Amino acid sequence: MRNFSLYDMFHRNGRIAGKADALVRDSKRISFAELLNQVNALSGGLAGEGIGKGDRLAILAHNDYRFFLLFGAAAALGAVVVPINWRLSDDEIVYILKDSGAKALVVDEKHTDRIRQPAFGDLPEVAVFPMADGEDGSVSIDSLLSADPRPPVYTEEQDPFCLIYTAAVEGKPRGAVLTHGNMIYGNLQTIATMGLTPNDAYINMLPIFHITGLNLSFSVMHAGGKNVVIEKFDEKRVVEETAREKVSVWGSFPPMLARLTEAADAAPGSVPSLRHVMGLDGPDAIRAFEEKTGATFWMLYGQTETSGLVTFSPASEKPGSAGRQGLLTKVRVVDESGNEVPIGEPGEIVVQGPLVFQGFWNRDEDNRRTFRGGWHHTGDLGALDEDGYLWFKGRKPEKELIKPGGENVYPAEVEAVILEHPDVTAVSVIGVPDPEFGEGIKAVCVLKEGAVLPAEDLKEFVASRIARYKKPGYVVYVESLPRKPDGGIDREQVKQTYAGAKAK
Repeated sequence: MRNFSLYDMFHRNGRIAGKADALVRDSKRISFAELLNQVNALSGGLAGEGIGKGDRLAILAHNDYRFFLLFGAAAALGAVVVPINWRLSDDEIVYILKDSGAKALVVDEKHTDRIRQPAFGDLPEVAVFPMADGEDGSVSIDSLLSADPRPPVYTEEQDPFCLIYTAAVEGKPRGAVLTHGNMIYGNLQTIATMGLTPNDAYINMLPIFHITGLNLSFSVMHAGGKNVVIEKFDEKRVVEETAREKVSVWGSFPPMLARLTEAADAAPGSVPSLRHVMGLDGPDAIRAFEEKTGATFWMLYGQTETSGLVTFSPASEKPGSAGRQGLLTKVRVVDESGNEVPIGEPGEIVVQGPLVFQGFWNRDEDNRRTFRGGWHHTGDLGALDEDGYLWFKGRKPEKELIKPGGENVYPAEVEAVILEHPDVTAVSVIGVPDPEFGEGIKAVCVLKEGAVLPAEDLKEFVASRIARYKKPGYVVYVESLPRKPDGGIDREQVKQTYAGAKAK
């Protein structure tokens, strides 16, 4: 009686905004009524293939309008979606499929051959569904759209909707469990703060498998607005689609904004419909973009674990800050004992509210540590000013994180791979400013005596084992690394000494 699930969002829009465009991909248009019908048919088709409540349904694909059909169908079935970052290595993807216990995997044509590689050979029984009909006659998502609908199963607010795997801690990624309630409350917070309406349109240039892209697409959809789907980021395509479809909402992480500004400059008058851009970038780039387009850039702080946004405000209000706490979030900054620190002093950012995730999948000890004291401990450092704006101050040592172009990379994971190279005896990986991606990855390495290892060879060594975006962009070779009294590498001293050192 008091429940509202993600399927109810699809059902509501299909009933009250049926003729309006819900999805646009190239020349293909799907109204909200058609979207609801396809969601209902697909849920019946997937149920006929044995997918039911609680089953994990993984998706390995570039952006595709069928993501939304799968989201709706999974919500109707009570199944749990596992969207996978296709930039990960084969071994990383196989780990996620095993760890999540995926019962089925949906793949697009770009990854069909990939899952036939040896790394996927030792998977437990996982049903594979191609997105589109193929020559081999496999049961595809498209073919299941002709199935008979089935009534949606009952789902509660706290039922899981998706598992999104975060960057690897201690070498392995963790699945953040986000519920129907997490997603709905995230939508409502974004809608209310940005003032979204049925007249808004969002272009899916951020990956749909990431929480920011998912939050923006769902928020606009929940408001009755239109989602324009493109396969991946292409600045010229974004500007063209913005002009054609009157797109009003973008999401952007470095280096997107600079490229979008250039593309908009090359096509004067192409983005008059643009109202909001949400993401991260430097104050100068944001100011120049806002002056040229008249759009508002929203700075933010958030995590997958918080269903996206914890704080966000127009960047012009407090340039350099991460905005103020959202309408449905409670934010504190605390010391190591969990005591709130005075205004202006740094500490760990902790969060409460209906956007906080249910926990990490099958990680009870991690969850106890993360949720101690009844607050979600983000592992990030920040300070609140007298006006309630959050200023990001970095990460705690145990959660050292580098964010090249909006992706999450833990140094420990990269270090473990580099140490597999026979010529490397010690390494410390740190984050450094990068003119293109905002933050770059630098590896400070000690080689075996007499060894010669070109930097490019080491970069490719890393890229051959984990996702290419995790490889170091900068490599420095040194005689030795600073150590702490316990013998461990002193990462803070490495940063102070080598953050500005030129690559060798």
